[in-house]
Amino acid sequence: METFDQLRDQLLLLEWPNVYFFKFIVPSDSEKIARITGLFEDHTEMTLHPSKQGKYTSVSVKVVMLDVDAIIKIYEKASEINGVISL
Repeated sequence: METFDQLRDQLLLLEWPNVYFFKFIVPSDSEKIARITGLFEDHTEMTLHPSKQGKYTSVSVKVVMLDVDAIIKIYEKASEINGVISL
């Protein structure tokens, strides 16, 4: 997916495996939050913060990623979830 070409180029400059920090803004819908959190294994460091008005939830994930393709694959899957913003 060419949407992620610039990100891929930047990530290729780093050494892998490496710790990577994902951040998503998700509508506060339990199904959508579950779909985002389900993209990651149980051994990740994950934090969820609801917005002040409760309409959105920030999902932050710190995880060791093996390579750039694994990161891009997560962003591609997240982009399929309606209303999710990847930061």
